[in-house]
Amino acid sequence: MKRKNIERGLLSLILSAIICFSATSCSYFDNTESNSHSSFDSSLSESSSNVETSSKTDSSSNYSETISSSKTTSSATTTSLTTTTTSKATTTTTTRASSKFNTSLIPAYSGSAYVAINGNNPFFSSADMTTSAYENYSPLDSLGRCGAAMSCIGQELMPTEPRGSIGMVKPSGWHLVKYQGIEGNYLYNRCHLIGYQLTGENANERNLVTGTRYMNVQGMEPIENRTANYIESTGNHVIYRSTPIFIGSNLVCSGVLMEGKSVEDNGAGLTFCVFAYNVQPGVTINYADGSSSGPEFIETQATPKATVPKATNNNPVPQPSSSYVLNKNTHKFHYASCSSVSKMAEKNKAYFNGTRDQAIAQGYSPCKQCNP
Repeated sequence: MKRKNIERGLLSLILSAIICFSATSCSYFDNTESNSHSSFDSSLSESSSNVETSSKTDSSSNYSETISSSKTTSSATTTSLTTTTTSKATTTTTTRASSKFNTSLIPAYSGSAYVAINGNNPFFSSADMTTSAYENYSPLDSLGRCGAAMSCIGQELMPTEPRGSIGMVKPSGWHLVKYQGIEGNYLYNRCHLIGYQLTGENANERNLVTGTRYMNVQGMEPIENRTANYIESTGNHVIYRSTPIFIGSNLVCSGVLMEGKSVEDNGAGLTFCVFAYNVQPGVTINYADGSSSGPEFIETQATPKATVPKATNNNPVPQPSSSYVLNKNTHKFHYASCSSVSKMAEKNKAYFNGTRDQAIAQGYSPCKQCNP
């Protein structure tokens, strides 16, 4: 009997120990699981906080950024740019569009072909400044209109051959119409957003807008010439962006915002931010569709064609008596005595017997140095 009582006592002690251990173990694992969820929730909360902060930081910056690639179809709006990949250029997939600029910054046209915007300071960020040459051209929008074109321009991008034909491109709002009193007679030109002399882009529909002769020659060309001259004289690079400004659903832009900044000297050599007005003095333009009205054009005698003398094996290219020397690369015409003529490659020269107006009618612009 005593033995049985001892056995029962031992059994009770063992059962009590087992129950106690079980309760302790359950409490331990419950606490561990709770701590694990708490740690995960804290981590998730912290991660969400970081994402929210990052998003707010990006949205408050001066530029909205989109990433595009030539291998990826993008559904981005007109603020996105696509990259043109060529053997002559190093491209980038990161593009920016200024969020600081708006049309309220543009003063009404008052007789000057272009006007400084933002104190003549471009809207670039420090991230835009690079010496790696590239070209970016926005895809056409649903109305067939061009968007911003941006490039890091250096001598490695500049053309080495004459410009080809661009007549097959019909930019939005295009009309072939002549008026009296316009250089070359035609109201509209196919205006390069980034001039051919800078990047060698020829018949690129994403780089051509319907622009007046006045905007092309008086507004945009002086800026392009300054940029080309700076690059050629220094060997430096220039960050360059041209943005056509369309109001509403207009097919013809009101003008082009042109920005540029030299890279290696941080803008000391060249800095500009100007708006070139897409107007033509004496002509009324309907920007909604490109229709216009102005002084009636009176047809005159046919314009003679420029001829390029051919060299023989034993003789250099002959230089016939002529009024002007044409540069087929830059589409400028010069007096034969102009110092620029001696710097031209022979393959780019053409000798023209005709009047100043006839040279302009063929698409050439007078040299700003010799002023023919």
